[in-house]
Amino acid sequence: MGTPDFAVEPLKALIENNYDVCGVVTQPDKPVGRKAVLTAPPVKVVAQDAGIRVYQPQTLKNGEGIEILKETNPDVVIVVAYGKILPKDFLDFPQYGCINIHGSLLPKYRGAAPIQRCVLDGEKYAGVTSMQMDVGLDTGDMLLKMQTEIGENETSGELFDRVAVMGAELLVKTLDALEKGELKPEKQNDAESNYAAMLDKTMSPVDWNKPAQIVHNQIRGLDPWPVALTYLDGKTLKLFSSELSKELNGGKAGEAKALKNGLAVFCGDGKAVVIKEVQFEGKKRMNAADFLRGHPLAEGFCF
Repeated sequence: MGTPDFAVEPLKALIENNYDVCGVVTQPDKPVGRKAVLTAPPVKVVAQDAGIRVYQPQTLKNGEGIEILKETNPDVVIVVAYGKILPKDFLDFPQYGCINIHGSLLPKYRGAAPIQRCVLDGEKYAGVTSMQMDVGLDTGDMLLKMQTEIGENETSGELFDRVAVMGAELLVKTLDALEKGELKPEKQNDAESNYAAMLDKTMSPVDWNKPAQIVHNQIRGLDPWPVALTYLDGKTLKLFSSELSKELNGGKAGEAKALKNGLAVFCGDGKAVVIKEVQFEGKKRMNAADFLRGHPLAEGFCF
């Protein structure tokens, strides 16, 4: 059971390791883009290419989910970013229950956007946890974990891709341990948990009065969506691919400086963030230095 890109690698791992995938449950096709083209979830595409039965129920309530389980009769259900709450009767149906692959080092970052929140919060490590699901939101017993160090300038999108591959590897390890009877479920400490809420566009505008590290985390944490931004001549300027300056110091918050390798902007602590790529409203994403050649900023200009 899964829907977005994050769930694709685990499904591929099941197929490549010759597990008998008796069915795939995913969200219904949805309109995408300005033309609202009806588009299949990434997991559906992979499943169909592999000749696996696909189910796309509007709800798992009213017995619809149980009917799918009766038809497929799975030993275990694997859940990766499916996107709907599973009812208790569904969780209890398979012999070995439902195992979730979650993109955080539980119990921290339960919820919808754990990878992005790790970057936004400036965490040093991210990871993935396999979990025996219960009726709570990411509250089930932990099974196995893998962790990775987050790069100093790594974006959420880059980390997302790495953690998805880790999730696939962890899934295979978890199923192997399940078959051998070697899993030792561990209760989560609820006191150590925090909720990783979904991101939204209200998070995008940058407050240059904040410290440079916070701004840097915002720029990379909101990449590829919803993307950090500031305003130039009343238009939005989206900000991508940043790093902290090791040389610049002492400027006032929002003060911009053109560099050979990008756009430096000072923050509230006097330190500067160097932005490598930008996208001006109505234009394509481009190298920040190239943008500044076409849009030179006056000496002492402040965002």
